This record gives sequence, C-alpha cells and structure tokens, in this order.
Amino acid sequence: MDDTRWDHGLKVTGEGQGLVGHAGAVLLRKLADQAGLTAALGSALTRAGKFPLVDRGVALVSMAVAITLGATSMNDITVLAHHAPVLGREPSDTTVRRTLELADARTLDKIARVRARIRGHVWSLIGATPAGFPWLAIAGKVLAGWLVIDLDGTLITARSDKEGAAPTFKQGYGFHPLGA
Repeated sequence: MDDTRWDHGLKVTGEGQGLVGHAGAVLLRKLADQAGLTAALGSALTRAGKFPLVDRGVALVSMAVAITLGATSMNDITVLAHHAPVLGREPSDTTVRRTLELADARTLDKIARVRARIRGHVWSLIGATPAGFPWLAIAGKVLAGWLVIDLDGTLITARSDKEGAAPTFKQGYGFHPLGA
C-alpha cells in the first residue's frame, strides 16, 4: 500500500528544490490534519446528498491558514498558491464562499463542539508527553521540557459595516494579526 498523504516526505531545509515560503503555514495545516481537526470539520459540514469536489473541512482549514498568511477576504485564498507543490491546489474562492454559507446556528454549534473535542484531544496528548510544557500543569501533572512560542492576537481597530459583524469580547471592531 502506498503512502499518498500530502505530507509524505516533508522535511525542513533551506536548500534544494520544491521549496515553499512561509513553511510555518504548511506546519499549521499539518497540525490541523494530524490532530483530526480537518477531518472532523469536514464531517460537521457534510450535507446529505451533497458531494463537493473539495472537502469542506479542507476548505475551512485552508482559509484559516490563508488568514495567518495575511488573507483579508475570500479572494485572498490565492496566497496558498505557492504552497500547491505541498498542499495541492488551494480551494477556489467560490468553494470558500459556499463553505462559509453553511454557517447557520446549528452548524456553528457543531463546529464549536468539534473544536472543543479536538482541543481536549490535543491537550490530552500534551499531558501524556513526558517532557510537557515548562510553565504549565494539567490535572496536577507538571508539564516540563518544551519550547513554547506564545502566540497572541493584537487587535487593530477597523470599522465594519458588514452584515453580522460582531464586536470582540472587549467590544471593539477590527482584525487581529498574530504576534509571537
């Protein structure tokens, strides 16, 4: 049986051919795939009698990766184009739009439950690792020996007249680039 996963044979190097920039985006996608988030989102977004060419979980995770690369609209999914040798062709903006159109209250609830389940799974994997995080304890077990990169969003205030726009938990509007 052949290994046909998209991440087969990936390695980190600064030399060679077939390289992609923003390799951290590839690792983000790989994390979502290996943690089971991509597949679980695909299941949550499945509709009876619909067989999309691109899995809706892949489309949603791809858009999240594109946002980390600076995408500000559905059309910006093209920022993933240079990752095509690794991730395959990026979903079209139409596929992203159709995926986002599924976001009714019931589906958003399913997505929230999927995220919570996967987050719990990832934390249980971290907790089971002998090294753990140096500054964290879970269920009384001190997790030590990890290098931690703390990511945090910084709110950049921007006005939004978009339908359904909601303020942040601090009651502001804007976007939040990530800082490490």
